Amino acid sequence: MKSFSHHPKGTMALLKLFLMAFSFVFWAAGLIMLTIGIWAKISLGTYLMLSTNQYPPNPFILLAAGITIILWGFLGCFSAATEHRCLLRTYGGFQLAVLAAGLTAGLSSLFYRENIAEGFQNGLREAINSYTKDEEKAEALDFIQRNLNCCGIESYRDWFSSPWSVEQQGPNGSVPISCCRTQKGCLHAPLPSDARGIYHNGCFSKVHDFVSYNMFYIASAALGLAIMQCSFSLFSILFIHVTMARNYLMFFLVLLSHKIEQCYSVF
Repeated sequence: MKSFSHHPKGTMALLKLFLMAFSFVFWAAGLIMLTIGIWAKISLGTYLMLSTNQYPPNPFILLAAGITIILWGFLGCFSAATEHRCLLRTYGGFQLAVLAAGLTAGLSSLFYRENIAEGFQNGLREAINSYTKDEEKAEALDFIQRNLNCCGIESYRDWFSSPWSVEQQGPNGSVPISCCRTQKGCLHAPLPSDARGIYHNGCFSKVHDFVSYNMFYIASAALGLAIMQCSFSLFSILFIHVTMARNYLMFFLVLLSHKIEQCYSVF
């Protein structure tokens, strides 16, 4: 029976090593989630501010999930190293919660991506009409026009009927300085009839494409991490069951061999 007594110890050591490796991978996934959440908050925050649709709080979901995974990842290593069953069960339940959060962030990004057009069209129109009243939206609109090299909703002419442009009393209409290709000589200068020196293309299509493109990658990353966690969890369960089955098979073979030896010793 000495040969069998070695197997459970080896099996448990292998299981502990596997669970600790899984905890490390899980911790790395949390770091990736945190990075994606920060990137999404920084890159999309200003754009989503101008949408009239209620956008999903995916950056915050990813940030919260990433921070929590990083903190709880150490719990997974500790529970695997100490073989603490209660902590292992808690860690398993936590993995399911993170899996649900990843799926929620990914799927909501995909659904939101299909319904962003109307929200941004209305949001840009509201921002133009309230340009002198809502400073936060005005700053967001200026940021978008400067960074995407655009002006207005469909074209720079959208500004001409705005309350802000009427107040400027320009002969050919007025646009904000954020519509200018270069700021030098643009501020308070009369707008040329051919609109030289300003961006002609509207912001709607560019904002739509930018947000849709980034939402797709956020959704892909969140769903990819969730699928990876699910696959790793299923693999770990399968590994445990296969190892236990082999353990029982070895026990049965050793026991059978021992019984056969006893029978031969009688004869």
